[in-house]
Amino acid sequence: MGSPGGACSSGSSSLQNSGSEGEREMVDERKRKRMQSNRESARRSRMRKQQHLEGLSAQLDELKKENSEMNKNIGMTTQVFLKVEAENAILRAQMAELSNRLNSLNEIIGFINSTNYLVLDEAQETQMFNDCGFMDAWNGIPFNQQPIMASADNDILMMY
Repeated sequence: MGSPGGACSSGSSSLQNSGSEGEREMVDERKRKRMQSNRESARRSRMRKQQHLEGLSAQLDELKKENSEMNKNIGMTTQVFLKVEAENAILRAQMAELSNRLNSLNEIIGFINSTNYLVLDEAQETQMFNDCGFMDAWNGIPFNQQPIMASADNDILMMY
């Protein structure tokens, strides 16, 4: 009871099986190629990621080095600043002391210039000297001096 169509259908089925195996092999081959391509792509991605990480690590090291240098410079600058500030305070104190001395000297000169001096007689001359024979400057030697002036340009006391 084998009909020619039946034989044909059985032959066609076997052709379809061999065709499907070929297609399946092609699909499997494409699948293998795609998997291999994905593996390569993943490998390249990991390499780029590793290179990026190494670059960031190098940048971190460089920034740490710069930060350390900046901290060192800040420390040195702070020390210099504190030293200059201390010197400035000393100079200001010295200036205040010298200004006070100058004012006192000007007051003394003003007092001396404001008193009337007469021609000294022998008794007054003996009063000018103390018991040791040294001149006593506070006992009325006639001075005619100008006030002492400070020069702001060179910080030197000058007499006029």
